Amino acid sequence: MRTEGTGTVSPTSADAGAVWLESLARRFPDLLAELAPSPTGLRERPGGGAARSTTAPIRLHISDAVRDITDGVVELEEAVRERLGLRSAAPAPVVARLRRIAGLLDRVRELPDLAEHLTEETRRMARRCARELGDPEQMIRLDGRCPACDSVSLRIFPERGAVLCVNPVCRHVVEPAPGDSARGEAS
Repeated sequence: MRTEGTGTVSPTSADAGAVWLESLARRFPDLLAELAPSPTGLRERPGGGAARSTTAPIRLHISDAVRDITDGVVELEEAVRERLGLRSAAPAPVVARLRRIAGLLDRVRELPDLAEHLTEETRRMARRCARELGDPEQMIRLDGRCPACDSVSLRIFPERGAVLCVNPVCRHVVEPAPGDSARGEAS
């Protein structure tokens, strides 16, 4: 993701961190809501009458995802602040920490390895959040034609970091995901 000889991160790579930070900040509250008790009140017992518990059973995979993402955001903020030579920040909720990290992006962009690490970690956490919420991977339509089949079916899959032709006959990989270069040729 670095440009030749300059040691800087390309604009799309640097901006990807901001995209994933925003996605995670927007979706994390939805994940927390999955842990909240049911607003319907008391549940009924099979024999009649209200059950003593007012909450639904906890879904451990959601709880694990919340813990994993929370720990990841805390560690990411600490790493970013340490690398930038800043003192530790006060404890805060995950979304507030994500906003603080986003506020440091201009400085992060000056350090290509830190920008790449931030992008990879925020992508991982945003994908985990989306997966636990049951969201399919989004794709974005691109203008232009596939270099292999000449159809107008190019799509960006941001979670994979890949550009693919979605024509069922073609399925050409225009830009493979990192570590996935054997599946197609980059242009």
